[in-house]
Order: sequence, then C-alpha cells, then structure tokens
Amino acid sequence: MFTGLVEEIGTVRRIEKGSQGARLTVAAREVLDGTRIGDSIAVNGACLTVVELQASALVAEVMPETLRVTNLGYLQAGDRVNLERALQLGQRLGGHLVSGHIDAVVEITSRRKVGIAWELTLAVPAGLERYIVPKGSVCLDGTSLTVISQQGNEFVVGIIPHTAQKTILGTKEPGAKVNLEVDLVAR
Repeated sequence: MFTGLVEEIGTVRRIEKGSQGARLTVAAREVLDGTRIGDSIAVNGACLTVVELQASALVAEVMPETLRVTNLGYLQAGDRVNLERALQLGQRLGGHLVSGHIDAVVEITSRRKVGIAWELTLAVPAGLERYIVPKGSVCLDGTSLTVISQQGNEFVVGIIPHTAQKTILGTKEPGAKVNLEVDLVAR
C-alpha cells in the first residue's frame, strides 16, 4: 500500500525490454534509504518489486502485463518518474490509500492555469468513470489528487505549485499519457 505522496523524482537510467518483460533501472536517493531487495516501490504509481540495489539506483523487473496496462512501457533512458516507498504501519496517511495497481493509462486533454494551480483535464476509459467523483480521490502517476469535477468521460484535477515542483505532473502537457488508479474506497 502507498499514500500517493511522491517522495522523489527519479531518473530512468535504462530500460531493457524483451519478449518476456523488462528490467528497469532508476536513479534515486531518498527512496533507497532503508530499502531492501524484495521491497515494493511505486514507480509512476505502479507497484514494483526491487530486485537489485545499486549505489544510487534501484532495479525492478517489469512483467508484460504491467507494461501493457501502465505507461512504464513508454519509458526511455533519461525520463523522470515519480517514486514512493510502501506505506509502513504507524505512518501518517497524508494522501489516500493507493494499491499501486493501475486501472488505465489516460490522456491529458487540456491544461490551464487557474489562480496558483494548474487544472488538468483527463479522458477516462468507459467503465471507470463511475469510480471518479467530485471531491473523491484519484492517483495519477503515483500522485494523490482530489477530483475537482467529472462530466461524461472526462474529469479535472488541480495541481498546486508544490505538487507541480515535486512530481512529474508539473511538466505534463496535453497528449501526455499518465497512469490512473481510481480510489479504493470508490470501488
């Protein structure tokens, strides 16, 4: 389980794709503290198992299903990713409960400045819209956000300056594909 509060932005060092899956190496600092082989790390919101630790990176194996249902298959060396260590019992739950199991890859259809925030509009696949409600939670690329509005197959979230600076969502433009996990409570 995770909270959707991104701890740091990592950088993809390499992704080795094959017919059986991929091996992903991500440069990181903060999330390596206390991390052991076998621990779970959310990479853009997708729960991955650490299979190797390097001096300043973690390595995870990514199965074909994960590549199919997330945006991890689009990653290339140099791409930035959101990282979060798994929740520990007794920790504060500052975001919302996040499983790290991605429901869909969704597209940002528009981005506009509203006051201090950026509002992102996203298109959601049929069948998932019933789990997205105003004032409910969603997780986009591992970031816990509150839904501002929802109409038909689109919903809107707001990104405050802190979130824009501390996650990769601040750099996402219309057309970008992000991982969506709907709220566990809504299920």
